[in-house]
Amino acid sequence: QVRLAESGGELVQAGASLRLSCIESGLTRDDTPMGWFRQGPGKELEGVACIGRSGSRTYYADSVKGRFTISRDNAKNALYLQMTNLTLEDTATYYCVARPQGSWTPYDICFMSRLSGFWGLGTQVTVSS
Repeated sequence: QVRLAESGGELVQAGASLRLSCIESGLTRDDTPMGWFRQGPGKELEGVACIGRSGSRTYYADSVKGRFTISRDNAKNALYLQMTNLTLEDTATYYCVARPQGSWTPYDICFMSRLSGFWGLGTQVTVSS
């Protein structure tokens, strides 16, 4: 079965940097469009950063643009999210997502329903002051 395993979330101070990783297994091909969602306490699920098959096209939510960088290494079946200048508003559970079977742009991925595609179980990022 398809598995998406996130790691890297932890408690950090505001202003810190953190890198999240997602390792995929079970997908037929190694270039599935993927992304990162997050949901903080009392907040809506948000598509934060998404990436196309080759890694050349990306989409970022306004809330993270300029601070977060999404990347992928298809040879390693890996997806990354480099987060910098973290703020209290970045506190959330971060989910790795993948959506095969379609011609999806990064924008499409970051606005897909939770009922679509594949989702990891999440990794918790907590930013403290």
